[in-house]
Parts: sequence; C-alpha cells; structure tokens
Amino acid sequence: LLQLLSSNKIKNLVDYVFGIEVGLDSNARKNRAGKAMEQLMNKHIKRICEKNNLEYLASANKSNVEKQWGIDLPVDKTNRKVDFIIKKDRQLYLIEVNFYSVGGSKLKSTAGEYKNIYNFWKSHNLQFIWITDGWGWKTTQRPLKEAFNELDYILNIKMVLDGVLEYILTN
Repeated sequence: LLQLLSSNKIKNLVDYVFGIEVGLDSNARKNRAGKAMEQLMNKHIKRICEKNNLEYLASANKSNVEKQWGIDLPVDKTNRKVDFIIKKDRQLYLIEVNFYSVGGSKLKSTAGEYKNIYNFWKSHNLQFIWITDGWGWKTTQRPLKEAFNELDYILNIKMVLDGVLEYILTN
C-alpha cells in the first residue's frame, strides 16, 4: 500500500478505493479495499511474527498448513483459504481480514459466516481472529454487535496498530 501511494500514480486515495479515479469497470474495482487491507495487515503480521519468533502463512489452506507445519487443519468446506494463519508452539491462530467501504447485506452475511467459522474452529481448539474495518460498519452495526457477543476477537486497524493483536498472540 505504501509503495502504491509513494509511486504518485494515485492522486486521491478515497477516490481510488471507491473506483472513481480508475474508471467504472466494476471488475477493476472489485475488492480493492479488501486487497489493500490484506496488504496492510500482512505488513503488521509479518512484523509481529518476526519480533516474537512466530511463524505465519498468508492466504493459506489445509494443504499449505500440512506441508509447512505437518498439522492437519480441519476445514468446514473444501479448499477454504484463510487470509493468515499464525503458529505459536502447537496453537494456530486463523485470521480473516476485510474492509467495507459501504454497508449492506454483504456485511451481515460475512458476520454470520464468521460466527459459524468461529464455532467450528473453536470446537477443534483453534483460535479465530477477525480483523475488519471500514465506513460500511457505521450503517450496518447490528451484525457486528451480534458477532461481538459471540467471537473472542474482533479487531480493527487501530487496535492492530495499538498492539492488541500482538498482545493476543503473545499472551
């Protein structure tokens, strides 16, 4: 993200995220904010893992985990990809990240899906951390509140920057 901004190809970050600056091609705009969020979190997760001698995989699935760590990762559906998986001793932390520029039904369905994923992974002694942010949550608060009541860890960007993720992973 920093490299993208410093290249001076983007004049207005807000317009770029919303797709105004690059045109109206919906495929070009699709999930741009989500990809930027993944890149931002990758930078911070990498730093946390290096500092605390933790291993991690980005965009990992069952076979990646088996190959890298020899651990059989239980999955609720075939070929589920997880944005980040962090290994601390024999404990795995599965992290999903997303950013919502606008509210709507997608946020509600994601919150519901993540509650189900949390329960599935918790039953297999795995930790689930959801890192989410964006203006979309301002208008779609109910699903987020419901998820807060069920999930152990829901973080936003500021919480990650303030050290909450590192604290969770090291304590």
